[in-house]
Amino acid sequence: MFIIDAHLDLAMNALEWNRDIRISVTEIRQLEVGMNDKPDRTNGTVSLPQLRQGNIGLVVATQIARVETPGTGIKGWQSAEQAWAHTQGQLQWYRTMEAAGEMVQIKNNQSLEQHLALWNDLSTPNDKKPIGYILSLEGADSMVNLDCLHTAYAYGLRALGPAHYGPGRYANGTNATGKLNEQGKALLKEMDSLNMILDVTHLCDDAFWEAIEIFTGTIWASHHNCRTIVNHNRQLSDDMIKALLQKNAVIGSSFDAWMIVPNWERGVSTPVSEQCNLEKIIDHMDHICQLAGNTNHIGIGTDLDGAFGKEQCPYDIESIADLQTLPNLLLKRGYTQQDIENIMHGNWLRLIQNTWK
Repeated sequence: MFIIDAHLDLAMNALEWNRDIRISVTEIRQLEVGMNDKPDRTNGTVSLPQLRQGNIGLVVATQIARVETPGTGIKGWQSAEQAWAHTQGQLQWYRTMEAAGEMVQIKNNQSLEQHLALWNDLSTPNDKKPIGYILSLEGADSMVNLDCLHTAYAYGLRALGPAHYGPGRYANGTNATGKLNEQGKALLKEMDSLNMILDVTHLCDDAFWEAIEIFTGTIWASHHNCRTIVNHNRQLSDDMIKALLQKNAVIGSSFDAWMIVPNWERGVSTPVSEQCNLEKIIDHMDHICQLAGNTNHIGIGTDLDGAFGKEQCPYDIESIADLQTLPNLLLKRGYTQQDIENIMHGNWLRLIQNTWK
């Protein structure tokens, strides 16, 4: 089945982790033997060959660069200008992948339809097909000013999440509190005028509620799970989920283990010890579907290799290609073929196509 993954930090892996994701996950792991600069070395799960193997032909791929707020302990760049420059380096990596025929940017319905036609053409093997990507910005700190937003839209940025972890220049994120500042409100209004998608992922509760009140355009939560199952402010409460349902949003299930199963202890817990598998992901999906009364608002946004790997994702994921095991698991849980198509790609496609009409 064709799959859309709505959150992958591909450029971050290429430029900060120094991974050549044109080669296989196995080869990347072998090259990292003996490295200990990152906690997930030798545990990566994502590469372009594995995306093709899993028939994951379209992804939402990120730029990400935060500005450090003194006293928080969360590392970042010292200025917005430095962060902006870093995102531009990430953009050039995507452009280089395009020039090599490895990826293709999707930024309107015409390019989307052309790409879907290619991936639906069974006469062409997947290893001859570029991975389509919709460009998203995770955290708006790098936007020096609103002129940068217009520059980014012109180069293809189509979705933006104003916050990441902690306090941000436009909005407060995970583990922080406080509403949008004036700069954040202006950002949302300018995004509205450009018909950009608002990603509410990582917004703290205060900022979330204000953002969905201010923003009139398309909203998604690219990689989020349920607070009812794992009680943490990084997760969506039932009230938040219901508010997103009223906005016709789609919520992508995240594959980070601490967001999937309760009581995860970093550096202590393992996916096996906590019985963290794909069935537990479906529990989160099912909770949202029960609140909605249908399967029209759930999708996949794995965040795989988003600074974690096999050590902190479902134990039945060897690589991202194993997303192809989800349809059968969903079928066994009573989901219909149409339900499964909705979850694997249909809901994201409908939302994107309607936004870009």
